[in-house]
Amino acid sequence: MRPRRAYAGACGFVNRARRFGVITLLLGAAFSASALAAPKPPATKIVAFGDSLTAGLGLEPSAAFPERLAARLQKDGYTVAIENAGVSGDTTSGGLARLDWALGGHPDLVLLELGANDALRGIDPTLTRANLDAILARLARDRIKVLLIGMKAPRNWGPDYDKAFDAIYPALAKKYDVPLYPFFLDGVALDAKLNQGDGLHPNAAGVEVIVAKIAPAIERLIGPRAR
Repeated sequence: MRPRRAYAGACGFVNRARRFGVITLLLGAAFSASALAAPKPPATKIVAFGDSLTAGLGLEPSAAFPERLAARLQKDGYTVAIENAGVSGDTTSGGLARLDWALGGHPDLVLLELGANDALRGIDPTLTRANLDAILARLARDRIKVLLIGMKAPRNWGPDYDKAFDAIYPALAKKYDVPLYPFFLDGVALDAKLNQGDGLHPNAAGVEVIVAKIAPAIERLIGPRAR
């Protein structure tokens, strides 16, 4: 009788081991499935806040700066959602007036591109600076990352105006300790092949040049790509 009991005990042990092995296998499979089904990290919410240069005046919506930038960042492995908050003809005063609306979606990053229309209209640089200062103060208060995108005055208002206007962006970047992209139209301004007929707004090829130049600065602000 003892050998039978020992044999039965051994069989029970084997069966338990088998059941344990099956359970372990099932748990492993379930864990693997859950790992594969893990949700992707949330998209970085970006607001492109500017004037017609951001809005894409004269271009198909798919060729506008925010849309082409989103495509570039996604190609580089970043998960982003970019809102085109550009308004053609907007000045820094208009931007300040609609800032609350633009921030309603609680963005992670704002690309601040305003001031070109101020310069074209010869608006007092003191007012332009005050408006941009107020916008940056609000973004700092809400702890929203910002890339300040600079503009240069057209050389038709005289050297004093040019000097005062061009100094706005570096001074504010230093005051608020934010990164500055010095000139939105870098590599595009005054190049007929990259601009529309008005000589002011980039064409689709011009937008691609802008995106290629500015994307690295934006990627540094977003941070490391999700793995």
